[in-house]
Amino acid sequence: MTSRERIRAALNHQQPDRVPVDFGGTYETSIALSTVYQLRQALGFEDSRVKTTDLYQMLGEITDDLRDSLHVDTVGLFGPYNAFGFKNENWKEWDSSDGTKALVPGLFNATPEPDGSLLMYPQGDPKASPSAVMPKDGHYFDSIIRQEPIDDSKLDPRDNLEEFTLYSDDTLDYLAAQSRNLYENTERSLVYNFTGTSFGDVANNTGPELKNPKGIRDISEWYMSFLIRQDYVREVFHGECEIGLANLKRVYEAIGDRVDVIKITGADYGSQRGPLVSPDWYRDMIKPFHTKLTSWIHENTSWKIFMHCCGGIRPLLDDFIEAGFDVISPVQTSAEGMEPEGLKADFGDRIVFWGGGVDTQTALPFGTPEEVYAQVKERIDIFNTGGGFVFNAIHNIQPATPVENILAMAEAVKDSF
Repeated sequence: MTSRERIRAALNHQQPDRVPVDFGGTYETSIALSTVYQLRQALGFEDSRVKTTDLYQMLGEITDDLRDSLHVDTVGLFGPYNAFGFKNENWKEWDSSDGTKALVPGLFNATPEPDGSLLMYPQGDPKASPSAVMPKDGHYFDSIIRQEPIDDSKLDPRDNLEEFTLYSDDTLDYLAAQSRNLYENTERSLVYNFTGTSFGDVANNTGPELKNPKGIRDISEWYMSFLIRQDYVREVFHGECEIGLANLKRVYEAIGDRVDVIKITGADYGSQRGPLVSPDWYRDMIKPFHTKLTSWIHENTSWKIFMHCCGGIRPLLDDFIEAGFDVISPVQTSAEGMEPEGLKADFGDRIVFWGGGVDTQTALPFGTPEEVYAQVKERIDIFNTGGGFVFNAIHNIQPATPVENILAMAEAVKDSF
């Protein structure tokens, strides 16, 4: 099989010729910038700088030589703008505090503060109030909460919709050109990272790309609003859904069926100990909007629909499937109720598990290469039987992960072929 055929077989719950693999297909299935740099050095690749694909999490670009080494079957399709609202273009050199040699966009204007931290500015404008900070010797940016005093009598849902707009012709032209180039010049499967429909995602809700965010932007206040301001939140979700649906239609005209998978949400509804929200709350507040989007996609495209959702979400999986999702990631097997055998037995014929192949909280960063190898082999044996599985770690491979453990992971994947 080609990589594209292999991914498509897994998506259709057919047994592929070997386990399919993804690294770099989405912003949640990738590898940290510093780790990519160290991995390239260990593999003897050209000592070149690593492009930063996501400034928020500081992820590194997975280029074709690294895809080949990790047996990757996917390639990600991303929009031209990053989380801070400026284009990924006009690349320039930047060295991180741990010695990683990187390339960052031209409007990356983060410079060390007196305490050693880095500030990030919305739209790359250092005259604006910073929207994120990387602590001294940190590895990624944390949102800076910029919450105006809340007067419930004056709250307007439109304020929380400022960042949700129709895609420009420039963005659509970019997606059309990128998807065509990737489709025609690689046999790998295209995974499109759609933005603007991550209902309730607190990483986006703080408005990192906005110079003067209004509405409810404090993370704690936003979560409390799920209960105390349900009408307000529902109006925000309604507006987000309508704009998102319009964008989906425009995007499909631009990229067509060159894409196999579309990720439409990255919101987390689970914690280590179980769901953050009840099934009833999900059914009332979010499921109708998810269903509206997934119904249009299934009725008008060949795309399979990818949901990123961390944590112990087993009590929500039936609803996610009913809402029209084909793929669930990252399959956080260390969380309550997420044991691999039970997930595969109870849901494996109805949803594709994309991830769960190795634990990025325990085995991969802290185990021995032998322990990593054994866990990867075990997870492939469980999840890949009968198809419906794409190998990936549980979320992004983190900074300071031992390179020898990543190579042991890749060896175990290869030995399962």
